[in-house]
Amino acid sequence: MTRTKVVAWVGGVLYVVAVGLLVEGAPRASGTVHGIGALLAASLLVGVLRRGPVLALALVLFGSTAVVVGPASSAGVDLSGSYQGQFLSYLAVDLVLGFIVATRARRVSTVAAATSLVFQLLLVGGFAHGDSLIVNLVIALLAMAAVCTVGLLSRERREHAVALRAQEVAEAVVAERLRIARELHDMVAHSIGIIAIQAGVGSRVIRSRPAEAHEALRAIEATSRETLSSLRRTLVALRQADPDEEVSGRAPLTPSPGLADLERLAAATADAGVRVNVRCGGEQRPLPADIDLSAYRIVQEALTNVVRHAGTGHCRVAIEYGDEELSVEIVDDGRGATEDGPAHGFGIVGMRERVALLHGRLSAGPRPEGGFRVAARLPLPDPAGVPVQAR
Repeated sequence: MTRTKVVAWVGGVLYVVAVGLLVEGAPRASGTVHGIGALLAASLLVGVLRRGPVLALALVLFGSTAVVVGPASSAGVDLSGSYQGQFLSYLAVDLVLGFIVATRARRVSTVAAATSLVFQLLLVGGFAHGDSLIVNLVIALLAMAAVCTVGLLSRERREHAVALRAQEVAEAVVAERLRIARELHDMVAHSIGIIAIQAGVGSRVIRSRPAEAHEALRAIEATSRETLSSLRRTLVALRQADPDEEVSGRAPLTPSPGLADLERLAAATADAGVRVNVRCGGEQRPLPADIDLSAYRIVQEALTNVVRHAGTGHCRVAIEYGDEELSVEIVDDGRGATEDGPAHGFGIVGMRERVALLHGRLSAGPRPEGGFRVAARLPLPDPAGVPVQAR
C-alpha cells in the first residue's frame, strides 16, 4: 500500500471520528458550532478526494447528515431556532461536488449532483420550519448552483486547453512535413537536374569524346553520392535522436548546409555546364541557422532552374550582408521563362514559403533585358544574442 493511499485512509477514519465526537461529545452545542466543526473536519478528506472523489462525497454526505440529525434528535430541539446553523456542514458537500463536476465524467457529475440535491432538500425540509425553511432551501440551491457552475467552467477551460494543445501539435506536424518536403525538393531536384544534364552530355559524346563522357560520369557519381548522403542524414534526423549519443558512440549529424557551402554548390553547378559567379558584399558574419539554410536553399533552387530551364552557360549570385537584412540575388541571361510556368514546379513556391516564414520578401520573374532574376531579402535579428549555426 502506497504512502498516499495510507494517508487517504487515515484521513477518512479521522473524519468519521471527528464527526462522531461532534455528534456525541457536544450534543447541546449550537448548530453553528456543529456546522463549522463538520466543515473543518472535511479538510481531513483531501487525500480521499484526490484518490476517490465519489467516496469523499459519500463520506461528507454521511457526516453532514449525522451533524444535522444527531444533535437535533438527541437534544429534542427544533432546528428552526438555534440549530439551523448545522446546515453549514453541507458547504463541504458542495465543495466536493464542485470538484467532481470539474474532474469527472458528465454522467458521474450528474448522479453526484442529483444525489446531493435530494439529500439536502430532504434534510432541510425535514428539520427546518417557517422562514428558516425558505432561507435554507434558497441557500442550499444557490450554493449548489454556484459550485456546479464553477466546476463546469473549470472543466471547459481544461478541455479547451487540451484542444488547443492538440491543435498546436497538429499544426507543428503539418509545418514539419512542409519543411521536410521543401528540404527534399530542394535537395533532390538540384541533384537530379545535374545528373540529367550530365547523363545527356555523356550519351552524346561517349563515342566522339570519351574524355568528356568520363568527366560527365564522374560528376554523376559525385552528385549521386552526395545526394544519397544528404538523404541518409535527413532520414536519420527524422528518427528519434539518442539522448546518450556520446555514450553510444554515434557520430553527430552533419550540420545543415549554409552560405559557406556556396563554392561547393557553384562547382557542382559548373559540372552541369553552368558557370556560377559568386560575389559576397558587406561584413560577412555567422547567421542564424534558419536564415543561413534558407538563403542556401534559395540559391540552390534558383541554380537548379537555371541548369534545367534557362539554356545559358553562366549566371551570377550576389550575397549582400546588410545591417538589418540579408540580400540574395540570382541573375541569368537565358530564356527568361515565366515565373508561374510549368517548368518551375514547386521551386518558386518553396522559395516563397521559406521567405514568408522568415518575414522576408521575394521577387522572381523574367528581366526586361532578358533572362531571369530571383531576389530575396531576409531580415536579420539584432547581433546581440543571435544563435548561430555551429560548423
